[in-house]
Amino acid sequence: MANDITFRISSTRFDEDYAPSSSSRITTNFANLARGEHRQQNLRNALAMIDRRVNDLVGGGADTYSVELDIVSAHLQFDDDAGADREFPLLEVLDIHVVDTTTGERHQGIVGNNFSSYLRDYDFSVLLPAANADGKPFTLPEDFGILHGKLFQHFLGSTAYRERYAQSPVVCISVSTSRTYRRTGVEHPVLGFEYEQDSFSLTDEYFGKMGLQVRYFMPHGSVAPLAFYFEGDLLADYTDLQLAGTIATMETFQKIYRPEIYNAHSPAGEVFRPTLEHGDFTRTDIAYDREERSRLGITQGRYTEEHFVTPHRAVLDAWLVADALPTR
Repeated sequence: MANDITFRISSTRFDEDYAPSSSSRITTNFANLARGEHRQQNLRNALAMIDRRVNDLVGGGADTYSVELDIVSAHLQFDDDAGADREFPLLEVLDIHVVDTTTGERHQGIVGNNFSSYLRDYDFSVLLPAANADGKPFTLPEDFGILHGKLFQHFLGSTAYRERYAQSPVVCISVSTSRTYRRTGVEHPVLGFEYEQDSFSLTDEYFGKMGLQVRYFMPHGSVAPLAFYFEGDLLADYTDLQLAGTIATMETFQKIYRPEIYNAHSPAGEVFRPTLEHGDFTRTDIAYDREERSRLGITQGRYTEEHFVTPHRAVLDAWLVADALPTR
């Protein structure tokens, strides 16, 4: 049954000339930056922020390194005859290379970083609200995140992924505003101070169904911890330069999208409760509309329901059953 679902990977350079493809979620970080009258300046400014930060982390402030970014798009393909819906844009992540500007040497960074998924929009913006409509006590649908998690793990084990990437991905996003974080006493030369949360957030649990565990670190020079989702050993499986590329990239996005947390004037202390109500921060000169993103998340979730979940429900249900059966 797993042979009914395969993957095709394509990539697009993310630079100041980037324009989103027709299949990209318009709420994803990189697509947001590439919209509007000032799109090219937005992109140029964001890329300059990333380069400054990676040099701050590992180059001592000198202009030794530059970061190259590629958007990696994974398209899920069905073997059944589904017409126009036979292929669906399952997810998009970022692939990083860190370039030594002196020698020209390109160092493979980490794939993952940002994580964009139409199916996650469906889970959070369509399925979850429907289960909690009419003032019901909050409840999770029994199968919440199961299909998304299984498809993600199937993608990581696919020939398409393994032929292209030798390492497992790391996803790096904002910490949750519904949780409290405390320092553990662990300090890493690049990742910085480790924090642990009081309990798993819904996002933590969702990534857990994707086979990813989480650790939280506030890198040196940062003002708030980031959430790192990964397989294996985050501290041992990646070099300091690889980690620096991920931090520089994703911290830049968070400064733009959540400046109240990541561009605050005071760093997180021993105990930290992030909030978007914080007033002591500086906005970047790159505009972002969070309310629009929420509205579009619902639109994208419904698109997923119409073009992915509904037309392929029988195949997906059968695939999930087959995937759960013991192998010999």
